[in-house]
Amino acid sequence: MRVVLSGGGTAGHINPALALAEVLSEHGHEVFFAGTPQGVEARLVAEAGIPFTPFEAAGFNRNHPLTLPKAVAKIQRSTGRAKAWLAELGADVVVGFGGYVCIPVGRAAEKLGVPVVVHEQNSVMGMANKYLAKRAAAVCLTYEHAAGALDEGVRSRVTVTGNPVRKSVFDATREGGRARFGVPEDARLLLVTGGSLGARHLNQAVCALKDELLAAGDVHVIHVTGPKELDAVAGQLALTPAEEKRWHLFGYTDRMGEAMAAADAIVSRAGATSLAEISARAIPALLVPFPFATEDHQTTNARAYVEAGCAYMLADADVEGFARLVRSLLDDAGVRERMAAAARAQKTADAAAKLADVVMGAAR
Repeated sequence: MRVVLSGGGTAGHINPALALAEVLSEHGHEVFFAGTPQGVEARLVAEAGIPFTPFEAAGFNRNHPLTLPKAVAKIQRSTGRAKAWLAELGADVVVGFGGYVCIPVGRAAEKLGVPVVVHEQNSVMGMANKYLAKRAAAVCLTYEHAAGALDEGVRSRVTVTGNPVRKSVFDATREGGRARFGVPEDARLLLVTGGSLGARHLNQAVCALKDELLAAGDVHVIHVTGPKELDAVAGQLALTPAEEKRWHLFGYTDRMGEAMAAADAIVSRAGATSLAEISARAIPALLVPFPFATEDHQTTNARAYVEAGCAYMLADADVEGFARLVRSLLDDAGVRERMAAAARAQKTADAAAKLADVVMGAAR
């Protein structure tokens, strides 16, 4: 079977696709990828060793209506190119993960009678996925309530699979992660990551707890500030050489899998990929949603996870509640055990296999 995956724009669309590709390849299926030439997908897909074909696609600015004709023309041209490519390839099914590039690829598949499966990572469905879902053979969701945005006729084709996580997330071990970062086995380790997007308030809140956290002799912190924030955070913390042995400061780390494996608790934004990885590794969490995400979808993502008992949630502006919840995560082993058990019950580790089952069932 030949499967075409499509998505673009952010790693949040690409990583779940690559997780699906791993499972499909294990089943002996051929996987191909259609994305934009300038997006992060071009690099990530190449690194995964999957054949990549670029198609131009772009959205339009609602505040500048004159951008609409140009965007439509670009999608129409790419639809024609994608139709020829899919026909030559002999694709059996197309899976869209979001991003404008999915529209021409999905439309081309429809014209050829190739089944389309849509996967939505967030609690709020993106425009491309919403468009393709109307005629898709199957619609797979991470959050059940995202189906509320779909027409009633589409809801019968919905399957809640969760958000697939790549196998590399599970490869790291607690022992290996702690050895990598120099954290003793008996220490309590807090991982803080705000990513590169809007991490300033989160970083400032953690810095304000420096003295309290380091006063507990067994607490270590891995603090990933985001590249743009590193210098400011380093200046605010002003760590001594002795403190640097327990407060591990990074602008970015490509060892996040090991950091997560080593952690007893995490403070994080609530993007779809971050949440899926936290859930898959069952890490007790304090989620601080990025308040300016589209339709505030990070808050909606986090709320569903919190309601399942897997995490605390705090608004970005609520500095006063931050210390109390961090303290609870670190000091109360019972809280951590309950959150971890609730996270394991989400079965996020099974999401890629569930999605693969839907895709294989939909193929012609």
